[in-house]
Amino acid sequence: MEGSYQREGKWWVSPYNFKPEVTRPRGQPAKVLIHDATLRDGEQTPGVVFRKEDKVRMAKALDAVGVDRIEAGMPAVSREDFEAIGEISALGLGAKIFSFARAMKEDVDDALACGADGVVLEVPIGYPKLLYQFGWTWKDVVEKSIPVINYARSKGLYTVFFPYDATRAREEDLDAMLETIMKESAPDSIGLVDTMGCATPEAIAYLTRKYIGMTGLPVEVHTHNDFGMAVATELAAVGAGASVVHSCVNGLGERTGNAALEELILALDLLYGAKTGCDIGAIGELSRLAEELSGVRIAQNKPVVGEGNYTRESGLGVDLVIENPLAMFATHPALFGRKGKIVLGKKSGKPSVAYKAKELGLEPLTPEQTTAILAEVKRLGNEKRGLVGDAEFVEIVAAARKVWD
Repeated sequence: MEGSYQREGKWWVSPYNFKPEVTRPRGQPAKVLIHDATLRDGEQTPGVVFRKEDKVRMAKALDAVGVDRIEAGMPAVSREDFEAIGEISALGLGAKIFSFARAMKEDVDDALACGADGVVLEVPIGYPKLLYQFGWTWKDVVEKSIPVINYARSKGLYTVFFPYDATRAREEDLDAMLETIMKESAPDSIGLVDTMGCATPEAIAYLTRKYIGMTGLPVEVHTHNDFGMAVATELAAVGAGASVVHSCVNGLGERTGNAALEELILALDLLYGAKTGCDIGAIGELSRLAEELSGVRIAQNKPVVGEGNYTRESGLGVDLVIENPLAMFATHPALFGRKGKIVLGKKSGKPSVAYKAKELGLEPLTPEQTTAILAEVKRLGNEKRGLVGDAEFVEIVAAARKVWD
């Protein structure tokens, strides 16, 4: 693992991330694959519907970013989903196309008919699921899984065994399931699934090591964000040896969503030194497309893609926001094709007023005018409980000039 805390004026993060004492305990693989599930798990966001043409557009945008895999949907959901996966598979994208499936041969046949490269086979293992929803034991899970895993692999599909709600499974059930599966029907990889987003990073790291130790297989981590820790838990899994992270654009997904694709890419590349090979500059366009097609608005302060991330109201360091952004931010706005932005309001200072006047092409202000204009900007911002717009600022400047002229 290699990394740099500073790179060609593009970012400047903590150098402590790369101290040997920090990096040596990690078992991070040299290459971490990005498996994006926006078109399946992301669509499970309540109220979100991706039509066939939407899924095709999203798949192309995901491929432009450079994700390794696209989980294009679940054919069993509808005929349109079946056709969408088929169209995406036929695009000849660089990303591998995966289908989501139940542990049923019919679902595997659908994946084959869609032209998918791989299949994610889901089965329950969380104890609350087995106890209250299915009335199964771990033996039932294994009996249903073995023939389908073997069938999928015999048909040439890369097969991900995906026992979900694993973080709420009884450990004896997990152990018995993994031991039996490896004896009878070893898949190509295994998913560590925190369906309810209720495990700590330390617990996910523990389970990652357990999965690797018991199976010797590549581990794929898939977590939800119920406690706001999805990205943190997936990074913990990578540190413990997981080689595939699952994600959704903008953190879409059931309930509170999944680990956000854009946050994972940035953290892996810039903080962990993992070379994802993804194009950071293409993330913004992908994020806006997902916002448009899903109808789910991105929070102003959303990490990586929020519109307010490079905006500053405080008067301190105003010149640096534009002239030397890395003094004020960990990443340069240009990394995402953006610019720093100065806005006016209650927290503004004299440098903010002077900068805004110059930005709008107004004549230079005298010190007295600047003081008076700042007072009015603060008053208006406080009264509005918000920002002072450019048009309002121009009016304030004009009024101040009349007083002083």
